[in-house]
Amino acid sequence: MAGTGGGAPSIYPTVLYADAKAAVRQLTEALGFTELSLYESEDGSVMHAELAQGNGAVMIGSKGRGGVFDSAMKGAGPAGVYVVVDDVDAHHRRAVDHGVEVLMPPTDQDYGSRDYMVRDAEGNIWSFGTYVPATGG
Repeated sequence: MAGTGGGAPSIYPTVLYADAKAAVRQLTEALGFTELSLYESEDGSVMHAELAQGNGAVMIGSKGRGGVFDSAMKGAGPAGVYVVVDDVDAHHRRAVDHGVEVLMPPTDQDYGSRDYMVRDAEGNIWSFGTYVPATGG
């Protein structure tokens, strides 16, 4: 299986939003992501944004701006993304302090993880926890 080497992630979830700027604000301010880049079109829509969390990243864009990916995603439902964090309870407190809708509070799972789940302002589901899937590498 091909990889990137050097520990860089090789999978980047991509989520489109009606208000991508608000999504970037919520993900950075309330959920602790770091904005790596943000490219806007002349009309102010987000052409491409990259937000990091740990050694992973997610790509964000505006819905309705055209192009093959936007067309392919038309009518797609909310996405679900799992993000590994070191301190689930502190991360959860930050989300609560910012008014994020919590679907499941921090919970110890039978498989050894501790995680919680939120819904962002546009219905996407974000889970944050300590579970790190085996990569086979």
